[in-house]
Amino acid sequence: MLLLAAEGQANAEIARRVGVTRQTVISLRARYGQRGMDALADLPRSGRPPVIDEAKVVVATLNPPPQRLGVTHWSARLMADHLRGRGMPVSFAEVARIWRDWGLQPHRIDTFKFSTDPALEAKVRDVVGLYLDPPANAVVVCVDEKSQIQALDRTAPLLPMRFGRAERRTHDHVRHGTTTLFAALEVATGRITADACYPRHRNGEFLAFLNKVAKAHPRVPLHVVCDNYGTHSHPKVKAWLARNPRITLHFTPTSASWMNMVEIFFGIITRQAIRRGTFTSVPDLIGAIRIFIDAYNERCEPFAWTKTADQILTKTNRQKTSDTGH
Repeated sequence: MLLLAAEGQANAEIARRVGVTRQTVISLRARYGQRGMDALADLPRSGRPPVIDEAKVVVATLNPPPQRLGVTHWSARLMADHLRGRGMPVSFAEVARIWRDWGLQPHRIDTFKFSTDPALEAKVRDVVGLYLDPPANAVVVCVDEKSQIQALDRTAPLLPMRFGRAERRTHDHVRHGTTTLFAALEVATGRITADACYPRHRNGEFLAFLNKVAKAHPRVPLHVVCDNYGTHSHPKVKAWLARNPRITLHFTPTSASWMNMVEIFFGIITRQAIRRGTFTSVPDLIGAIRIFIDAYNERCEPFAWTKTADQILTKTNRQKTSDTGH
């Protein structure tokens, strides 16, 4: 308003362009004439200003609720009631505002896991080395099994998406059985070079799958990344590896299956083909899995591993004690 007034605009024109009344423009110009730039500050408001000790709200939030309340974490309304009982007049909206300002989110929870593998460093360096600097003239694949994939059918047909309405389905379902998907992801290309579905995931099924992986990559050194699942180190598996010296298993550390890049593919197929799928039988489920893998291999790209072994080990060795930032 003041800038337009300095340009010589009339009060009525300023009010129209800014979206206020003409009297508001006149009042502001009068205040500016009396107080200068101080006129741009908010005027004192009537009534008693609120007095809230934000530090007390923050400290109370960082401490668990009293046992008598029987809850595991604070809500804004519960915190406001608790503080009012201690003589602090505060509303739940003010508590929520303080939580936003301080980045406090009592309703959320994160999980973490420390690997206790005694060979943690050796395994991390081994697996990361295969990703960042694979052996010459060799193939690196990541293998794992996604177990207990359910063939779920809905009790009524799906209702398709419409304008302004999402796809709908019944909350209940009919379970027709399960299957276990074994998959091998080629690190250099991102392709699924071998896959198989079995009703169970014992050492026999794993050996059958390893034979399939070996046939998919004949006459080359083959390095296979897998996790520490018991069937992967079964005596029969070790005997098979002794008869096939060109194939080497590399194990991820305990509680670090995220280092196996085939897990990324399992997340993709779950989101895009399984979770929202409707299957009338296990063969129907297996057929849908195979169709997805064929289509995925036509558009896949390799996953880029960016973390070095030193970066991973530095983070795993850091003991997490406090996230308060001070």
